[in-house]
Order: sequence, then C-alpha cells, then structure tokens
Amino acid sequence: MEKTDVLVIGGSAAGVVAATTGKTNYPEKEFMVIRKQSPVLVPCGIPYIFGSLKSMDKNIMPDSMLTNADIKLQIGEVASVDKENKICKTTAGLEIKWEKLVLATGSNPITPQWLKGANQENVFTISKEKDYLDNLQRCLPNFQKVVVIGGGFIGVEIADEINKLDKEVTVVEILPHVLGLAFDEEIAVKAQELLISRGVKIKTGAGVKEIMGDGKASGVLLNNGEKVEADAVILSMGYSPNTKLAQGAGLSVNRLGAIRVDEYMRTPDDPNIFAVGDCAEKRHFITRKVNNVMLASTGGAEARTAGMNLYHISSVKAFLGTIAIFSTAFGDRGFGAAGITEREALREGVDIITGAFEGIDRHPGTQPGTNKQFVKVIAARECGLILGGEVAGGPGTGELINLIGLAIQNKMNICSILTSQIGTHPLLTAPPTAYPFIKAAEVASRKFCHQ
Repeated sequence: MEKTDVLVIGGSAAGVVAATTGKTNYPEKEFMVIRKQSPVLVPCGIPYIFGSLKSMDKNIMPDSMLTNADIKLQIGEVASVDKENKICKTTAGLEIKWEKLVLATGSNPITPQWLKGANQENVFTISKEKDYLDNLQRCLPNFQKVVVIGGGFIGVEIADEINKLDKEVTVVEILPHVLGLAFDEEIAVKAQELLISRGVKIKTGAGVKEIMGDGKASGVLLNNGEKVEADAVILSMGYSPNTKLAQGAGLSVNRLGAIRVDEYMRTPDDPNIFAVGDCAEKRHFITRKVNNVMLASTGGAEARTAGMNLYHISSVKAFLGTIAIFSTAFGDRGFGAAGITEREALREGVDIITGAFEGIDRHPGTQPGTNKQFVKVIAARECGLILGGEVAGGPGTGELINLIGLAIQNKMNICSILTSQIGTHPLLTAPPTAYPFIKAAEVASRKFCHQ
C-alpha cells in the first residue's frame, strides 16, 4: 500500500493546479496525483490540434509541472474510493492511503440517447482522451463534408479549425445564433457573420432530429425537414460531470449531476474530500443558481481555493461563484463575455442598465494591426454594480474581458470604472481619450448617475 498526505485524482488543469497550489501552501505535506491518461492534453487547446497546431504532440501538458514541484505522479485508473478508511484502489490492484482527497475527475462528452443514429460509424464527440482524438485526426483526411452539431464555443472552434483543412463544414445550432448562450445578440451576430465569411456554413433555429445513414453517417436530418449531407458528424452538445467515483464513495451530487461542494470546495459529506473542476458543483456569481459552466479557468480558480484550504480554512480564500469568463477567437478577431448577459438578467428579473461603445484597440487608428473594439457593460440599475460585460475586438479581447471579470468579482460599480486609472500605449491599448470599456460605462452612467 502506498501512502500520501494529499491525493489528487485527475491530472488535467484543475488537478494540476490543486496539487501545485496545495504543495505551495503546505510544503511539509506529501502530494500525489493519479491520472488515467499519459500524456494529458491541454483541454482548451483541443480544437486547435486539427488546424492551427496540426499535431497532437503540440498540445501536451508537461509532467514537469508536477515533478518539478516535488509532487509524485502515478499513472493508473482509480476503481473505487473508500472514504471511511481513506483508501482508494486502482484497477491494477494498487491501494493508496490518504489524509485529504481532491477529486478532479473532469467531465465526459454528451451523446444524447434520444438522437437516432448517434452510434454509427463516423460520428464523433470531442473527447479529452488522446487516443480517441488521434483516431479522429487520422480519419479527417477521408472526409470532405463535416457537420458539427452544437454552436457553443467548442463546436464553433472545431468548425473553424477543420474549415482550415479545406473541408466543407456546417454548424447546426438550435438557437437563433451560434454562441447564443454566452453572448447577447449583437455580439453573437458578429461572431456568426465572421465565421460565415471564413467559409463555415451555419444553420440556426433548427435542431437535429436524427443522424442519417445505414451504419455509417451520411448526413443529418433537421427538425424542419431539411437534410444536410455529411461524411462525418461531430457532436458538440455539451459535457456531463464525471462523478462515477464520487457517487460510488457515497458523496452526494446535485440535480445537474455535479459533486456538491461548499465555498472552500469541500464536499458536505466529508470535509476531508474536495472536488474541483468540471466534476464539481457550480453556482452563478450573480444569480446564485446552480449551473454547469465548465471552463479550465473556472476549474483553476476552484483548484487554487481547494489547495489553499486543504488543512486550514480561510474565509478570505473562498470561491464565491462562477463569473463564467468566456473568450474565443477566429483569425485576429476575439470575442469575450463575463458575468450575466442582458438577456439572462431580464429573464431572471434583474433590473439593469446597459452601455455600449465601439472604438479601436490601438491609437491612432492608422497604426498597423488596429482593430475595432466593441464593449458592452451590464450593471444594476439601483446601484450601478457591474454585473456583466461583453467584448468583440482584436487579440487583446481575452485580457480585456478578464479585466471586466475582475470588476465584477470585486463588486465595482459604474462610477468606480469612470474614475479608474489605466495605462495606455499606442501599440498595446485603446486610446486614453476613448477607452471602450470606460466609454461603455459612461454610456450606462447616463442611465444611473444622472437619473
């Protein structure tokens, strides 16, 4: 039997961060990470192995992140967790004794049981397992027409990357626009139009009734009766929390199937067991409702929280809900969202004001590489609290939406944005005279500070 002070099950982003943060905070403790796969893929980089990277080997998470931090790495599949005796067993018969356990078991791609034809040949999901994706990559040269079912982030990223291989790619999305859950209409339309201009075909407002074929996929039949031919179909219809081990150990899950946790990422059934990442329960930072937002960045924040609180709870080091900071890019155009959208706020009965502004991301506008930058701010009408934001712009979009996310998390209001100090540079940022985030807040302030 092996022994360790802290055992982390799962070696993707959340597992690595939980282990390394824990070791930093408790250097006297022994840490072990056990994972099924070797090597492990960088999860957010998976769509780009097909086009931009062209190789799976360029998207590998290095083991040195753990070994250089004096964390033991064990390759194996955990078969069971005995929380009473604090022992886990692997399929190979290895037993590991632990004091603290962190579950970072991730999620699995969804293949809907109702979808006729989903189990045929040439129907794929976006798995996170290297062997599975290696097979998909080997098969791609044999396909000319590819249908992607699902217009969320992974679906549109996969579509854009496969489109670079001179394939005929069609995205099917039941909502009126792709990325329609993360963005309000004005941003979603910009992203959709850009994808179409890059050669991706998009069919929205109609769901898939079945995948056609006789043992091998030949196309999809939409709910409106339209047929779309395909040599291969890729399902990008979401992920479900991987909680088989947790439930086998007697840990409770919520209505969405995620492991229940508190603000320190501890399971309520056992304070010595934590859960982080896609397998762990999420609550919206604004509405406090349970949701299933699955992001490596969110998992990283949860993992840091768990790592810091393994042995000593700190009330100032708690995870208070997911802000859901999304970003993506097609070519040199980026799209980002954080917090609540206007559509979601109205649905939830939140009284809001909004402000939007379109400027540029460098100055003067004659600088090479300058992009338009559109920023939308959503705030509470009664106090001006920043509740959400959306950005469409150039390569700096990802960092700007992170800034907006920090404003939401730290409960800044419209007036604090208007009086904030920023650093600008012609080659790096929007101009100080018309910084789009501040200008969008200024537009919103006319509905708040002067009402």
